[in-house]
Amino acid sequence: MNQHPEWSYGAVLYEMNVRQLTPEGTLRAAAARLEFLRDLGVDAVWLMPIYPIGEKNRKGTLGSYYSIRDYCAVNPELGTMDDFDDFVAEAHRLGMKVLMDWVANHTSRDARWIAGKPASWYERDASGEPAVPWDWTDTAKLDYANRDVWEAQAAAMEFWIARHAVDGFRCDMAMLVPIGFWQYAAARLRRVKPDLFLLAEAEQRNLFDDGVFDACYGWEMHHLLNDVAQQRVRVTALRDWLRADRGRYPRSAMRLAFTSNHDENSWNGSEFARMGAARGIMAAFTFVVPGGLPLIYTGQEVGYDHSFAFFDRDPIPAESYRANAYTEFYRRLTELRHANPALAAGGRGGDMVEISNNAEDCLMTFVREVPGNQVVAVMNLSPYAIETDYYTGIYAGMYTDALTGRPSELRGHVVEPMGPWSYRILTR
Repeated sequence: MNQHPEWSYGAVLYEMNVRQLTPEGTLRAAAARLEFLRDLGVDAVWLMPIYPIGEKNRKGTLGSYYSIRDYCAVNPELGTMDDFDDFVAEAHRLGMKVLMDWVANHTSRDARWIAGKPASWYERDASGEPAVPWDWTDTAKLDYANRDVWEAQAAAMEFWIARHAVDGFRCDMAMLVPIGFWQYAAARLRRVKPDLFLLAEAEQRNLFDDGVFDACYGWEMHHLLNDVAQQRVRVTALRDWLRADRGRYPRSAMRLAFTSNHDENSWNGSEFARMGAARGIMAAFTFVVPGGLPLIYTGQEVGYDHSFAFFDRDPIPAESYRANAYTEFYRRLTELRHANPALAAGGRGGDMVEISNNAEDCLMTFVREVPGNQVVAVMNLSPYAIETDYYTGIYAGMYTDALTGRPSELRGHVVEPMGPWSYRILTR
């Protein structure tokens, strides 16, 4: 079994959009929010790219975070390298890890490497210009047939680990880069930092070969959560996917589980728009799904219902960033995850043991357990009021309701009404 960094098995991640988190849109202002996130229960902060952004073919007024001019510098709009180091130091002081966003597939079209490195560092179009991947017209595709690109990429990643104490990377569109590169880079970086954490924005099985990545995205699962919320499919489709997914990856593989992230929020709308009344149960599901590594995206911690502009400043107003019922909801979920080893990822937690019920096109009833700890989830993943009927067998007994903190009895034979999108998560 792969050995992940010890902190990661029961972790909750937070994706920080520095540009939009605060009215100032700076690393210094973002650092002032870290204590709020620590109190929320966040274990690691993934920073969206903080590097200088290209100007050639720039989109919008500020450009895409993922069009990078220089891998070893800080975007002056966000602050200085000292501000970045202060951010990392504050996160570490508070007991949180910092993950950087790494974009290995492409650079901006005016990146330092385009002028300063051989033409063979980039794939070229018929006119000899750096190739544009897909419709990303503000970017230039690197050529991984050239091993010098491998070396330069790995050296740039090492720069942030060795000199600036970051704890790992979220690797953008990891499937577009040869797995051989990631194997080379991971081995090199773990010689410098043995407890390095790597998250792939991809779902290919070979990402876990040789223990390269600790976690990958759960895009398929996320799309199913959207589809169930909108009733394009019933919960049976989600259940079928979970059963099939058991054999798809090593048991040690972690899967990023989320109801929102920067792509979903900006291009498809907030979880309020996509999931409506189902957003609460879907968030809870990401905290109890086997193998899941739950993610909170900027603004979700205060219930900010907004789709952020991607290429421009569009910050959360200061008056909207206050602890509220959404904050308490996520705090309860992080406490649930931290307090129950049965929910751990990376092969340490319990498998999903399903309990048969009378409404399997609406209802999911399951247990996750390890010696000394049981978590029972009863989830009506539908917009219908239903009369549930199921037998709990050996799982009957007294529990604690994770979201209210109150004692709750789980009877051997349960017959009870459940409202649309309602759920119970019981622990003991």
